[in-house]
Amino acid sequence: MTRMRSVLVASLVLLASATQAQAPAAAPASAATPAPAAAQAPADSDASGQDVPPVQDMSPPTTPAQPVPICANALPPLRTPVAFMPGELLEFDLDAMGANAGKMTMKVQRPDKGALPVQIEAQTNTFFSKVRRVKGVGVSYLHPRTLRPSRYTEDSTENEVRRTADVAFGAKDRTVKVDYVVGQKPGHYDYTYDKDALDVAGAIYLMRQLPMKEGLSVCFDVYGIRRLWRLQGTVVKREHVSLPVGEFDAWYLTGTAVRLDRPKQKREVHVWISDDARRLPLVAVGTLDLGAVRATLTAYSRPGEKEKRATKGKEELKW
Repeated sequence: MTRMRSVLVASLVLLASATQAQAPAAAPASAATPAPAAAQAPADSDASGQDVPPVQDMSPPTTPAQPVPICANALPPLRTPVAFMPGELLEFDLDAMGANAGKMTMKVQRPDKGALPVQIEAQTNTFFSKVRRVKGVGVSYLHPRTLRPSRYTEDSTENEVRRTADVAFGAKDRTVKVDYVVGQKPGHYDYTYDKDALDVAGAIYLMRQLPMKEGLSVCFDVYGIRRLWRLQGTVVKREHVSLPVGEFDAWYLTGTAVRLDRPKQKREVHVWISDDARRLPLVAVGTLDLGAVRATLTAYSRPGEKEKRATKGKEELKW
């Protein structure tokens, strides 16, 4: 198992890279929505030709011979009002290898120095910790109106190895500056993004504000696992989703994230977002080297609303 931190990136877009490692699993399927295709093998390799997962890849970014195509357009104007607010708490089950692997939470915090912090935290359960112990948290500091990040921080521990990162986004010069520490080894990367740059924690919140319609195309750069990726996605259709936490009409989005310095390395992204005023992220699936990891909403609480938790019942999206 590798990389639960990328669940919400590629799983959020890369959605899922919001925690520190991810694990292989079978892909989800439903009668209405086809299962994602098998993930492509990464192009990264060491001198012996062995694959090197992004979370273990410490090589500096390089300029590829054939750069990733730029985005045709910037992100569209976001819908208002904002669907979330400080105090909102979303809880998810993480599934991998056909079994429950852990828990993830997404929380909107109180405004801090003009920014709106949103936090994603994930941890493997006792069963999965026998394979790999992972606990991580990522915080994105968003502009309260544009939902673009000014800073992103992450702190995770994987099998007793601590990994931290502090990422600064420069809107004027379109830069992403990454300071990281893996174990006791520090490092720094500099990137330049195209039209829009997000991080794996804040991206899902911005996606909740997209002016959803069938066929809408979106393209943006996203930071995850010390790397910058370009995600090209499409709103496929509106469909009904049944989960133990409730019945929802939802928008289904799919896309592919391509690593900018190694374009042959790609990750699929599949997201379902409720079509109501709450715009809840219901399910996020991210494909990896050997399979997929899924995050499924199991509970949500919002200021002024009654808490809702999953009960035994029908689920439309099956493994």
